[in-house]
Formats: sequence, structure tokens, C-alpha cells
Amino acid sequence: MPKERLLIIEDEPSVAKQLKWSLEPTYDITIASEPQKARELLAAGIFPVITLDLGLPPSPDSPQEGLKLLEVLPVLAPRTKAIVITGHAEQDVAVRAVSMGAVDFCTKPIDLELLHIILNRAFHIHTLESANKALHAHRDQDSLLGGLIGVSSAMHSLFGVIRKVSVSDFPILITGESGTGKEMAAHAIHALSPRSQNPFVVINCGAIPENLLESELFGHEKGAFTGAVGRKIGKFEQAHTGTVFLDEIGELPLSMQVKLLRCLQEGTIDRVGGDKTLYLNVRIVAATNKDLAAAVAQGKFREDLYFRLNVVQVKMPPLRERPDDVLVLAHHFLRREAQALKLGRPGFSPAAVAALSAHDWPGNVRELLNCIRRALSVSRGQAITPGDLELTDAAVPERPAEKLMTLQEARDRAERQCVRQALVLTGQNISQAAKLLAISRPTLHDLMKKHGVRT
Repeated sequence: MPKERLLIIEDEPSVAKQLKWSLEPTYDITIASEPQKARELLAAGIFPVITLDLGLPPSPDSPQEGLKLLEVLPVLAPRTKAIVITGHAEQDVAVRAVSMGAVDFCTKPIDLELLHIILNRAFHIHTLESANKALHAHRDQDSLLGGLIGVSSAMHSLFGVIRKVSVSDFPILITGESGTGKEMAAHAIHALSPRSQNPFVVINCGAIPENLLESELFGHEKGAFTGAVGRKIGKFEQAHTGTVFLDEIGELPLSMQVKLLRCLQEGTIDRVGGDKTLYLNVRIVAATNKDLAAAVAQGKFREDLYFRLNVVQVKMPPLRERPDDVLVLAHHFLRREAQALKLGRPGFSPAAVAALSAHDWPGNVRELLNCIRRALSVSRGQAITPGDLELTDAAVPERPAEKLMTLQEARDRAERQCVRQALVLTGQNISQAAKLLAISRPTLHDLMKKHGVRT
């Protein structure tokens, strides 16, 4: 097996020699003694891990040059993991370096046994991320899931449900908050179904004026009403042998609910102004961000139609319940949108990564995508900052007065955000995250368990 490449950025010859002597049996060592040479090597993108002495020329007695190099690392080599080498008296600088994206630090004089452990962990993180990246690239190309992306347990469960329900012809009701990807799930169900080569027709029930709704859905004959100058084939007829996706089904007027129910029960439609009943073969997939059971109780939605639609229910998880997917989606959107705009290969600064992880995303995936697009439109460099994302303070989104959080809910949310942010800032290092939060490791473990935060 070829050795893993390790770049040692160290200007002191004796220390560089010591590190090379100790680490060369395990790693393929390259040494850079000054920042410009280090930048050139990093730009090659061949080093999974580096060790970085913060005191570099022309200011070897100051951490300034090392921190500058660490700051541009996400742009030069976004996947490279940095381990900072610092002096005992520079603990605050080391913590700052970790907050900027370093995965760990080691103090001088260097404990070589400890450094081996830290390096092994850093290479392991890089390997996991590389495997994860390959998996995402494969999923990005998998049109059968309609573009849905996620590595969280919630999304794995959703993928399993979609694959199971797609093979039948039963009606499906997709529920979830706005921006969670309900239409993408509908596309995935159709693409995996035996009807995949046949039409997939989308009907937005909330976007069509009520007086035109019946004609849009079922079509009309010439002369059926003023302006009907010819026959029109409706959406349902266009979807014959395929799938009809009824988006925002909760917005459908009661008068149309009766006619839709007949279509579902009998498999027939009548064009407006027509005297011939048409038999259709369509599968119905409906979606809503409303509580249809509550709408039924309020008399705003027909109970018989609700039960007819709700044969199989697919629930889309909100983004706040799948925090593992936030950075996966953010990197995917950044790469895709930057490529479309021909903006090169921008990356997120460590502070931006922390801000993305700490935000609760009340607008779900749609809000995240809009956030990335906004950042690309205002960013002046290749490193996206929290300011570009407008997530500078990672503030808790405002809520209407009737949905005001309790004090305990606010405390829980603040705790969860702080824990997530500390883990991101320290590269999932429990010890360093606990130090940043000024708590003990057992306390941090308890908080992670309480809020369902995983490393």
C-alpha cells in the first residue's frame, strides 16, 4: 500500500528533521519551510493532512503568517486537514486556530506519540469525508431519486419508503413543511414506478383561479363557455397511463373536491361542456404543507377525499431534524450554482461552516438554496463568509406572537446550536469543543445525547 502524503510546514530545520525522522516510516513526507512554497504545494491538492507551525517567516516569532495560511486553506485545498503546531504559551492562539478550521493542535516540545494519534485521527476524518463525497457524487447523478440528497437517518428512511411505495398504484399523500422537497419526492416516486416512461403532470391547486380549475384539470369542449374556441385536453387526460401530481391539495375548493373524489373512485372524467365520460388510467400523488386532518375537522376539506388520498403517506422531514444533511446540501448547492455561473470553485470559510450548522433553517432546503445563491451574488472572493450568507449572528428566527417559544424551548435551542457550532469549529473534537464551551467532556456528552447531536 502506498503511504499517505503528509505536508510538514515548519521553518525550524531541527524540528522539521525530528518530525521527518519520526513520521517517515508511516507517511510520505514533504517539507515546506516558508509560506509561499507551502501555498504552491497546497494548491496541488495532493495532501490529505498537513502540520502547520504558526511561526513562519518573515515573522517567525508571531503566529500571523501561520494564521494567514490557515485562513486561505479552504480555498487552496478545501479537503485538506490542518494540525497546528504551537508553543505552550500560545494556548489561546491554538484555540483560535481550531475555530478557523484546524482539526487539532499539538504543543512544543512535540509529544511524538500524541502527534501520531492526532495524525491518525485526521487521516481517518479525511478518508471518511472522501468516501462520503464519492457517495454524494453518485447520488447527485441518480435521477431515480429525483435529486433528493441526504446522509441522515431521516433521509435514509425516506429513501426506503419512496422505493417501497413507488411500485404500487395506490394514491400517495406527501406531507411536510414548505421547502422540504415534496415535488422532488413525487418525481422520485414516479421515476421508480412502472409508469416512469409515461407522463408526469404537475397541477398546482393553489395557483389556478377557481373559475378555471375544472377546465384545467378535466378539459373542455368547444363552446362550453365564453372564450372556449376549441377543445382543450385537461391535465388529467394528458397524464393518461402516467402520474398526476396534485401540489398544494389543501388549497383545492370544496366544489372541486367533489369532482376529484369521483375521478378517484370511478377512474373517469367529464370535459366541461362534454357529453362523453372518459375513462383514464392515472396514478394520483398529492402533496400539502397543511394539516388535512385538522382541515377535515374544520369542514374545509372533505373527509371522504382525505381518506381516499391518504392511502399511503410519505412524510418529508424538515431540515432542522436532519442537521447531518445541512453541510452536504450546502456544498452540493455551492458547487452546482457556482458551476452554472462559471465562478470557479468557491468554498466556505470555517466561520461560514459553523454558521450554516448553527442555523435552524425554518425555510428548509429552499431557504438554504436561496442563501447559497445570495452568497454567490455578493461574495467578493473564493471563500464564502457568514456575512455573504447573511448568517453573521446565527440568530434565532422570529416567530409570530401566537407561537412564542417557552423559556425552556429557547434554552434548549440555544444549547443545541452552541453544541453543534463548537463541534463544527473543532472538527468534531470532543475535548476541544468542551474547552470552547467551558464545560467538561462528560457534560458535553450529556448535552449531545439530550439534543440528539452526533459526531
